[in-house]
Amino acid sequence: MPTQITWYGHNTWLVETGKHRLLIDPFLDDNPSAPIKAADVDCDFVLVSHGHFDHVADAVSIAMRTGSTVLANFEVGNWLVGQGVAEDKVIGLNPGGGVDQPFGHLKMTIAHHSSSMPDGSYGGVACGLLLTLPEGSDGAHRRVYFACDTALFLDMKLIATHNLSDRLDLAVLPIGDRFTMGPDDAVEATKLINPVRVAPCHYGTWPPIEQDAAAWAAAVRKHTASEPLTPQPGEPFVL
Repeated sequence: MPTQITWYGHNTWLVETGKHRLLIDPFLDDNPSAPIKAADVDCDFVLVSHGHFDHVADAVSIAMRTGSTVLANFEVGNWLVGQGVAEDKVIGLNPGGGVDQPFGHLKMTIAHHSSSMPDGSYGGVACGLLLTLPEGSDGAHRRVYFACDTALFLDMKLIATHNLSDRLDLAVLPIGDRFTMGPDDAVEATKLINPVRVAPCHYGTWPPIEQDAAAWAAAVRKHTASEPLTPQPGEPFVL
């Protein structure tokens, strides 16, 4: 079964591999752009990029209800355990580190952004998420890079290669500006990464990060070799 990806607004994504369901940065109940609520989600794994409320808000309730394994940076993981998530259900990582899981492989990458927990406690460092996912019986793999909240940085070029000659199948980049890179920098990031396809995130949730995704997609087509995708919240696409 092909991998299916659904954007639920902001930086909340559901990745369905056929055998596993991965929920990234769960922010649903208080997200004005989300078409579903936290109680509607079913998943096996929760991946958290950093500690800000708009990325971790529903992680505890979803993890405890579903029994999901949570993968996050070390400090976020400790905070989740303190909020009631079972310790044996939390796997802590840090940028540069990776771990094999039943769904495939997760490597945490550099992200240039701050991180603090909703209660103001230390949230470690922000991370991007690089997924390597099995695809079909032929042994082929798909690679997806969620940049999450970050500025543009030159080492994105290294994240893209990851010691492999094949291109990333998908990169997901923030375009909201103000708190992350904006549309112009996201086009430059696309040039560095050179994915087969690229999708925007972290925009349109509130007025300060409103953006014209269609205009951004047009710039991607004009200046890069990647195919832009601009799904609506709740609209799935096949990887």
